[in-house]
Amino acid sequence: MTLSWLSIIRLGLVQMCLGAVVVLTTSTLNRLMVVELALPALLPGLLVALHYGIQITRPSWGFLSDTGGQRTRWIIGGMAALALGGFGAALSVVLLEQSLVSGLLAAILAYALIGLGVGASGTSLLALLASATAPHRRAAAATITWLMMIFGIAMTAGLVGSLLDPYGPARLLTIVGAVCLTALALTALATWRIERGLATRPEPDPMPFRQGLAEIWAEPKARAFTLFVFLSMTAYFMQELILEPYAGLVFGYTPGQSTQLSGAQNGGVFLGMVTVGLVATGLKRGALRSWVAAGCLGSAAALAAIALLGQSGPGAPLLPATVALGFFNGMFAVAAIGAMMQLAGEGREKREGTRMGLWGAAQAIAAGFGGLLGAALADLFRQLTATASAFGTVFLIEAGLFLAAALMARRVMAPAPPLAHLQPGE
Repeated sequence: MTLSWLSIIRLGLVQMCLGAVVVLTTSTLNRLMVVELALPALLPGLLVALHYGIQITRPSWGFLSDTGGQRTRWIIGGMAALALGGFGAALSVVLLEQSLVSGLLAAILAYALIGLGVGASGTSLLALLASATAPHRRAAAATITWLMMIFGIAMTAGLVGSLLDPYGPARLLTIVGAVCLTALALTALATWRIERGLATRPEPDPMPFRQGLAEIWAEPKARAFTLFVFLSMTAYFMQELILEPYAGLVFGYTPGQSTQLSGAQNGGVFLGMVTVGLVATGLKRGALRSWVAAGCLGSAAALAAIALLGQSGPGAPLLPATVALGFFNGMFAVAAIGAMMQLAGEGREKREGTRMGLWGAAQAIAAGFGGLLGAALADLFRQLTATASAFGTVFLIEAGLFLAAALMARRVMAPAPPLAHLQPGE
């Protein structure tokens, strides 16, 4: 009546497909716009921000998956929109070579579709995992699905990068089209009959969206967890746009070395995720809220170390500190997703999708806001003080946000009191 390990892996394939299509827009197409087309870097940045902004619709997609009678069709439908948007984004790059106006219009439409597709498919997928995964498997389920997403991102970026040389518009459209069609077909196969026999399959419900969302927002724990997600994810993404420039400006890293630094950080993320999955689920050690708090505290310590190392300049051990940051980031992220699955089932019944949508919207907004905030603060402080101190101050602010998130996690994720302890009428 709950998801088997095989079913969890099948749903992980969907998460892998989501990552595979989205990474095309953040890496390959981003580079083509800036390098081959010599367009301002702000353009792809704004388009990616658009796709994050569109994901404010996640609560409505989650509500539809709660009340529409089946989540699978929203997963597949969302992936279809994402695949169409991914191919449209590649087509817009080709159009930009010929006409700036038509290319921009196509890009805006494509990136909006990407945001809608990620919101619909990703939210419904997480809602299905949250509602149908046995409690003792949630940490492992979060680990499996997120590791598969990272694998999809890495595999697609590497494969597309190797096939795209020598670059040509026809080659680009062929490769991106193949990736998008493969993602859609694999999603349809992975979700085939997966909801059959599940006790948690949602029943059709005519309740209006505003009423359903208001009911969830009225739940103190759901509201507090939304604020926690926004705070922690703002901290998580603040270093995204400034770590590599910091390595180059303060430590003298070459472009290749700074790229390797990011790769090492992602390796740390991978290890952190695996650690939580193995220890929390395999060895059954530590509650998810403890892992979340530990990840936040460790991330804060690593950021403080990175900030302090800037005072030493070239030759300081930035690499180990960055790997440590990745490790604790991964620990925090996968434990937070597991906790999200757990909390999605608490409160009013059959509203897992709406809760996941609300938290997904908070995460998407924080991702865009955190990256821009970190970059803006770095630019501001560089006008006021030395470069190393400017970046270091931003990292310390980020560390402070992680400390606040750790304290908040201990309170928000506190276990509910047993029903046996409640008095009649409570």
